[in-house]
Amino acid sequence: MSVLLAPSLLAADFLQLEKEVAMVNESQADLFHVDVMDGHFVPNLTFGFFIIKQIKRIAKKPLDVHLMISNPDRYLEAYKDAGADWLSVHYETCPHLHSSIQQIKRLGIKAGVVINPHNPISLLRDIIPDADYVLLMSVNPGFGGQRFIESTYRRLQELNELKAKMNPQLLIEVDGGVDATNAGKLAKAGANVLVAGSAVFGADSPAHSIEEIKAAAEK
Repeated sequence: MSVLLAPSLLAADFLQLEKEVAMVNESQADLFHVDVMDGHFVPNLTFGFFIIKQIKRIAKKPLDVHLMISNPDRYLEAYKDAGADWLSVHYETCPHLHSSIQQIKRLGIKAGVVINPHNPISLLRDIIPDADYVLLMSVNPGFGGQRFIESTYRRLQELNELKAKMNPQLLIEVDGGVDATNAGKLAKAGANVLVAGSAVFGADSPAHSIEEIKAAAEK
């Protein structure tokens, strides 16, 4: 399976959002990554249902919606209705995580669990058999443009060991500080999906940056 690339719209120019979405539509990217933040679970606010609905109207690729919010169970169906094709929740935010994952699956979309850099990979042991994907944060959640945390490679290897034993179909997504310089190493360590924000939308040619990251990941 080739590595999927999901440009993060958090880094897009929102004065030119329609053009940014059109660029991703016509590029080699595979998904749109949409970060939802509530100012409570993380110290930042981003977009909610209305903006996601507008993106969905013109997006030609699936929306990978990452909920960085408290009490996500209250909103799972609403985000699905807004246009989420993939929907992930943070480990810390779901006291009944198995139930949350099953609820997402019943909505007919991919269900993911997000784990932050400070949390041991072993916490995921009992949920991996039920999840469609794990989103491994390689920066602390809340803001774009952060430096990649190098321990991510070791954590990727740990996660792949659990994947091999418990759910070989599991997808592993990495989010934070991803660019053409580390995409190949991440893919080699077992990442199936790479999220790139600043490396794409901060480039002089975002479409060319997408090509470079994809090429590096697939070498």
